Amino acid sequence: MADSIAAPVAGAADRAPEVRTMFDTLAPTYDRANRVISMGLDQGWRRKAIASLGSSAQGDMIDLCAGTLDLSLMLLDAGARHIHAVDFAAQMLEAGRPKLPPGAPVDLITADARDMPLDDNSVDGIIAGFGLRNVPDVHLAVAECARVLRPGGRLVVLEFFQPVSPLSRLLQGSYNRFVMPILGGLISGYGDAYRYLAGSIDAFVSRAAFEQMMVDNGFAESWGRDMFPPVASIVVGQMPGAPPVST
Repeated sequence: MADSIAAPVAGAADRAPEVRTMFDTLAPTYDRANRVISMGLDQGWRRKAIASLGSSAQGDMIDLCAGTLDLSLMLLDAGARHIHAVDFAAQMLEAGRPKLPPGAPVDLITADARDMPLDDNSVDGIIAGFGLRNVPDVHLAVAECARVLRPGGRLVVLEFFQPVSPLSRLLQGSYNRFVMPILGGLISGYGDAYRYLAGSIDAFVSRAAFEQMMVDNGFAESWGRDMFPPVASIVVGQMPGAPPVST
């Protein structure tokens, strides 16, 4: 039965292999599930995340936890010079490959966010959409982003952080408990996987804690804002070497 996929074990020492297998299995239905579950709002959130990159978006970019390449396509539209699309689930990247126009300056890299096969100070910007909360020891991924960014570069993270305010707790609680597992299960046939994804939000850090994590791992400053409705948020980190950027 399709619903019998083994969901990752929350709190496991390193659940990365299980998460990778889960995403590889979800790859064929992942885009459709995202659109339905978010009622189409996810694309607007992604566009705002791209805008938060500022001028970095026209340089050498990493689409981290790239999945099926939605953000890579938006980076191309924004004028990115070159894009490294990095994800540890190869089937997710392959599901997105047909979306790319011929000759697009995008290379698909199957790698862990905690250990990217890229040189120090080699990219102008990094964007990560709805993926970092599934990375064990996420502070290692943030430190890795700081390593590969050039001075003044930006990391933009679009994510479901642990809710803090009463309204966001109410909205995310309802969304996580009912909408995500039910609709995700109906579309993909793997309800357990979407129950895990919903639970991973409660197990993740708050937006404020993630902003501090950026500073603790080498970013000169960080700031964030909630999307509408307040279930998703954007956090931006700026590396040293450029004038302060206003929010």
